[in-house]
Amino acid sequence: VQLQASGGGLVQAGGSLRLSCAFSGRSFRNDVMGWFRQAPGKEREFVAAIRWSGSTTRYADSVKGRFAISRDNAKNTVFLQMNSLKPEDTAHYYCAAGRPVYSAWDQKALYLDWGQGTLVTVSS
Repeated sequence: VQLQASGGGLVQAGGSLRLSCAFSGRSFRNDVMGWFRQAPGKEREFVAAIRWSGSTTRYADSVKGRFAISRDNAKNTVFLQMNSLKPEDTAHYYCAAGRPVYSAWDQKALYLDWGQGTLVTVSS
């Protein structure tokens, strides 16, 4: 199983970035695909998630209205469009796959497969 995250970089506050995560190695048809982030010295935290089958999404309050998660099933890829970026969005961003129930989509321990992370740096 491989999850390959990409798209990170350096951007000014107010700018945008689009992260991608390519999944391979097994069927993800019944999975939830999540994005988490970890800033230096902080715990890894939930950002957004989407069901592989269907349109249900969930976002952390801190990114609602600014970030959008989507997927392309044909390409086995999940995206995170990040707009209106703030310096506090600076972190390593990780994609993950698992089968938590909706109420637990924000629980990182319930995601079984993880990508290697991509660094997003937002300058003020």
